Amino acid sequence: MIALLIAGAVSLVFTLVTTPLWIRLFKKLGWGQFIRDDGPQSHHAKRGTPTMGGIVFIIGTVLGYLVGHLVNEVPWTAVAMLTLGMMVGLGLVGFLDDFLKTRNQRSLGLGGWSKIAGQVIVATVFGVIALNFPDENGLTPASTSISGVRDIPWLNLFAFGPVIGVIVFLVWVNVITVSASNGVNVADGLDGLASGAAVFAVSAYIFIGFWQSNQSCFNGSLDTEVAYKCYEVRDPLDLAVVAAAICGSLVGFLWWNTSPAQLFMGDTGSLALGGALAALAILSRTQLLLVLIGGLFLVTTGSVILQRAFFKVTKWRTGTGKRIFLMSPLHHHFELKGWAEITVVVRFWLIEALFVAAGVGIFYLEWAVR
Repeated sequence: MIALLIAGAVSLVFTLVTTPLWIRLFKKLGWGQFIRDDGPQSHHAKRGTPTMGGIVFIIGTVLGYLVGHLVNEVPWTAVAMLTLGMMVGLGLVGFLDDFLKTRNQRSLGLGGWSKIAGQVIVATVFGVIALNFPDENGLTPASTSISGVRDIPWLNLFAFGPVIGVIVFLVWVNVITVSASNGVNVADGLDGLASGAAVFAVSAYIFIGFWQSNQSCFNGSLDTEVAYKCYEVRDPLDLAVVAAAICGSLVGFLWWNTSPAQLFMGDTGSLALGGALAALAILSRTQLLLVLIGGLFLVTTGSVILQRAFFKVTKWRTGTGKRIFLMSPLHHHFELKGWAEITVVVRFWLIEALFVAAGVGIFYLEWAVR
């Protein structure tokens, strides 16, 4: 518990205090944001604002976690290293994309398939490691079952044999990772939107990890009357520590990222956050629950898919493509309808808070009625 509090506090102070220094450094390096010409006209004032701010809260997260453990004199765990590894790995993919954008001064960095290839490589390495290195209780960091609020026994991916099971598991990990990282990336279009929404989403895993630790099947002090409700999760409290470090660093970063943003997270930050969410969901055995916890990211991504699909279908049938929204992702649609940017951001934060409340509520309700 002390490590959790220290991790959150250290990461918050780091990003809150040092971000102005990073802003000056990024300006000196010429890492300025490129703005699309077809977007809302009000966004052109943001051209040149420093980007790649994800570097700041990635470093803040790792530093907060390490300091929390050093001060509390507790060892690092495999689940924490995997989560941080996923975050850093996808952050590197995003950094390469951002760097190419700033160097070439265009809105396209890595090609779409190149970016996905990077995500697949990181997710596959994560998945392979997560199925190995069992602890003293025989638990590997990830399980072989698809999970909702806990593992679903009849959805064991190894039912058809270990080789096919590993392949299906790695495909499943890639689906979650690519979906989550691209979901956060799509939502990162307004000042503070993705970072604020991510605070809500990641904070859910502080509660989930803390609760799973108290109700762990390997908790010797667990009340025998509720022992049948226990969770078989590897080091859930350390997952909560990582989540606290991420939240702390995001809150400090949001101070500078809220409207008008002085620093953008870029793909460096959005891909890293999506990867962290995917890792937390996989390792806490709450994979399907991520649909609710990351509900806002699902909605914004869904709006892009709907827009493109509707345009192609109507163009094929009538020869003239039509659109559902004035512009996708959805937040730009409301901007073009006349909503102030800060209004869109705050209302979308509220929507994400409701999604998170529903997700955490279902998580607890399953335990209560079990």
